[in-house]
Amino acid sequence: MPIVVDIDVMLARRKMSVRELADRVGITPANLAVLKNGRAKAVRFSTLAALCEVLTCQPGDLLRWEAEDVVGAGDTVGAGGTVGAPGE
Repeated sequence: MPIVVDIDVMLARRKMSVRELADRVGITPANLAVLKNGRAKAVRFSTLAALCEVLTCQPGDLLRWEAEDVVGAGDTVGAGGTVGAPGE
């Protein structure tokens, strides 16, 4: 998945445990672990806001996007960065 969760980085910077963060945010440690390990399919804005408040950070400190290789086998990148089949 191209979205990477960096909660563990912020926990280390704040010298805070997963259990403490979960308690302060109001979610279970198991649900926080799912989010922290990148297995979550979604996150509520209220949860994200609570994480940012407790960790005194911005959403971009917790979430980042990593580009995946979008050019498939046999595809070429044309002028302007468009992707298409060879010869298009």
